Amino acid sequence: MTKEIIHTDQAPKALGPYSQAVKVNGFIYASGQLGIDPATGEMVKGVEAQTKQAFANIKAVLEAGGSSLDKIVKTTVLFKDLGNFIAVNEIYASFFEGDYPARSAFQVAKLPNDADIEIEVIAEA
Repeated sequence: MTKEIIHTDQAPKALGPYSQAVKVNGFIYASGQLGIDPATGEMVKGVEAQTKQAFANIKAVLEAGGSSLDKIVKTTVLFKDLGNFIAVNEIYASFFEGDYPARSAFQVAKLPNDADIEIEVIAEA
C-alpha cells in the first residue's frame, strides 16, 4: 500500500496530530473540516457560515489531492445541534450537482473549538 499525505495552505492547519487528508488506493480520506477561515485561523460565526467554510476547506483539500467535490462518495456530518439539520441540508445540497454522496449525520456532545458543525469526506482521487 502506498499512501500520500495531502496538505494545503488553502485549508486550516490540523488542530492535532493528524493529516488534512490521506490518499490511498484511488481514494482520498479527508479529516473533518470545521468552519475555520484559513486566512485568519478564526472560526466563522453561525452554523450556515461554518457549513459554507467547511465545504470551502474540503474543496481546497480535495483539489490539493487531485480530486474535487463531485468525486465525493461519502460524507459524515457532525452537528452540535441536530436542530440545524434543515438549514445545513439546504447549504449542503448547493455543493453537489446531480447524484448526492452517501451520508451519515450525528449530533455530538461537543466539537473542537466549540464548532457548530464538522464535515469529513471520502472521495475518489
